[in-house]
Amino acid sequence: MEENRSLQTVPITTNQLQITEVLAGKVANYARKGLEGALNTQRAYKSDLKYFKEWCDENGQSELPASASTLAAYVSHLADTHKWASINRKLAAISKLHELNNLDLPTKDKAFRAVMEGIKRTNGVRQKQAPAFKMNDLKKILRAMDITTHSGLRDKCLILLGFAGAYRRSELVSLNIEDVDFNDDGAIISLSKSKTNQYGEAEEKAFFYSPEADFCPIRNLKQWINRLERQTGPLFVRVRKGDKITEERLNDMTVYETVKKYMGDRYSAHSLRASFITIAKINGADDSEIMRQSKHKTSLMIQRYTRIEDIKQHNAATKLGL
Repeated sequence: MEENRSLQTVPITTNQLQITEVLAGKVANYARKGLEGALNTQRAYKSDLKYFKEWCDENGQSELPASASTLAAYVSHLADTHKWASINRKLAAISKLHELNNLDLPTKDKAFRAVMEGIKRTNGVRQKQAPAFKMNDLKKILRAMDITTHSGLRDKCLILLGFAGAYRRSELVSLNIEDVDFNDDGAIISLSKSKTNQYGEAEEKAFFYSPEADFCPIRNLKQWINRLERQTGPLFVRVRKGDKITEERLNDMTVYETVKKYMGDRYSAHSLRASFITIAKINGADDSEIMRQSKHKTSLMIQRYTRIEDIKQHNAATKLGL
């Protein structure tokens, strides 16, 4: 009993106090990271919050904490120039700011919700989707690309991998050479993190040899890696004036610009992902096969991504027997 009592009454030493402070710092850091979200999301939120602060300053409103009337006025201002999805993203940024400061955002206020419902009814909620291209169009573009230059070969690999891997543009530029594992059938490419994989779980995608070299992601990728003349580091890098390869990783806007350069202004980087899903679906792939490559979690998302625009060609009305 004496021994137990003495253990319970031992005072905290200086060393123990330091450990407690270190742990408290770690707790705060992990809590912040848990609330902040992915890097791309943080960048978007930063821009949105800057816009919100400027609006509040111009209109004599408080940004933190924001009142229900402030939010109602702000979304009404946004509704003139922004779509429903953009308004909701900006609200999410404001909500995250309040969450990080342990404050509640009054988005459940009845008057505010009535304003949001009015905007939805007036402007609608339909989002503009990145269109999908047809396989024949993609093949014409790939065949015409000049891969004698470093920039041409890099761009071809970027488009081929983006399409065959159903990658998001942020995922493409995050790839490293060491993520690629070639095998007899083609290659397995690993991705440490993505929009739907924030915790670094193993996420692999399979790529296969194509009968035609012009359209083969494996052959073109091997050529590109050979030109890099290194075994580690960023897979997709900048090519400077004079066709000089650097070790500077591309940013995701370069993928966006590359797709537009070759595919045309109506397409975006997301068209690579949408086209993979649409073409695979038309060619008979089931949702589980598509999800294995796209890494979507539900069949509902596959349906949202499928761009089957020809209502005459893809319509159950032709199968009624009339």
